[in-house]
Amino acid sequence: MHLVRRVHSHLKERCAEGLILMSRVMGVLGVSIVAFVAVCAVVIQAQDDEYDGPNYVDETNLILPDDYREWIFLSAGFNMTYLEETQGNQAPPDLFQNVFVNRSSYRYFMETGTWPDQTIFVLELRRAISDASINATGRTQSELFFLEAEVKDSRFPDGWAFFNFGPAGSIRDTVAPLEGDQVAPCVKCHTEHTAAERTFVQFYPTLYEVAKSKGTLKPGF
Repeated sequence: MHLVRRVHSHLKERCAEGLILMSRVMGVLGVSIVAFVAVCAVVIQAQDDEYDGPNYVDETNLILPDDYREWIFLSAGFNMTYLEETQGNQAPPDLFQNVFVNRSSYRYFMETGTWPDQTIFVLELRRAISDASINATGRTQSELFFLEAEVKDSRFPDGWAFFNFGPAGSIRDTVAPLEGDQVAPCVKCHTEHTAAERTFVQFYPTLYEVAKSKGTLKPGF
């Protein structure tokens, strides 16, 4: 995937340079310019239409997208996880939750207020620290703590699926969807408390306004 993006980017740059050069010899190579422009249009469109949805092994085992931090960043929450306790009676660690969504699904939502099939969200949990802040109450993000994903995909019986890639230090490249008792709390929460479909759009201010204007918010939101 990275190689394809680099090739497309390189071709796009060459197309731009070529168009400038060709414009200087318009009267001489008019036909060639038309053909060159057509090829560039195809290359640029191919780059824009590049598939960025979920990829699987064995039909349903999700592959961790290694470029998710190049996607659209939706929001960062603080201490909004399901964690209740860690070891013994210790409180769970302070965590930031960063949410990313693939670009094509974001563009679709901005136009319709709904998520298309093949939407994928990556939830990145990072530890919060205070000793790096310039004030007494500030918190900044630190090392990775956990990675999760949520997918809207019609291949799954429920139309949605949840995945845990694991904690830092043992992140897995491919994981099966959560099932049974593992996924029940996720489904319950994402059904009962989300503003649009099974997503917490109410926590993403810019998307909330889009859903509101498109009339896709659930009753009560």
